[in-house]
Amino acid sequence: MRARGHTVGFLGDGINDAPSLRAADVGISVASAVDVARDAADIILTKRSLHVLHLGIREGRKAFANVMKYLFMGTSSNFGNMLSMAAASLFLPFLPMLPTQILLNNLLYDLAQISIPSDNVDAGYLKRPHRWNFSLIRSFMIFIGPVSSIYDFLTFYVLLRVFHATEVQFHTGWFVESLATQTLVLFVIRTMGNPLRSRPGKFLAATTSAVAAVALVFPYLPFAGVFGFSTLPISYLGYVLGATLTYLVLVEVVKRTIFRAHLADL
Repeated sequence: MRARGHTVGFLGDGINDAPSLRAADVGISVASAVDVARDAADIILTKRSLHVLHLGIREGRKAFANVMKYLFMGTSSNFGNMLSMAAASLFLPFLPMLPTQILLNNLLYDLAQISIPSDNVDAGYLKRPHRWNFSLIRSFMIFIGPVSSIYDFLTFYVLLRVFHATEVQFHTGWFVESLATQTLVLFVIRTMGNPLRSRPGKFLAATTSAVAAVALVFPYLPFAGVFGFSTLPISYLGYVLGATLTYLVLVEVVKRTIFRAHLADL
């Protein structure tokens, strides 16, 4: 079974079962088993029921799915931000974003992701086991990361050519666009299916929406100047909303393409 790629569990309670319990990926015994069988087992059932194993498997698959969501988000977002920062540094006469603003951006972004462990998982994902797929994670980083960079470059152009932004306004504008897109994209990445049909967890929906809202209003708060921000034209916020919506649609298209390419490995 292992040679065919299965994870093997073995259930036994006698002395002769001990070697198999030890060799299996998951050895399962019962409280009334002989001492050597209990010592060799990974799990000891105290009741005559396998229901607890079923619940454990489901919770394990939920945890695995949410870990994958975090990895998809972290790798793609960080790779995209790195590309955007490096490219902007080549032609801008000032820093694309100040260090304190980057730290604030990361803090708010992490607050949005802190609720991922409580997120709902699609029922279809729980029907079968999944393994680590570093090729899939790499594909998310390589293809979805640059998608966010494309919108960053578009934002740079709009700020400089359309709104003729000063250095402070440039910092503010990119902060707002970057935080809004990279937090709301979680609603797309969190499911392999249609994000409009997959219901996110309440805590995740609340934290992600709250951070996106903070991104839009932060430049207008009384203490925004402490972080080097200034107010932006209301029309720029309209651009951010439009750019975010089209960004989410494009990420959905790329996401489905990636999953189809890795369908055999899922």
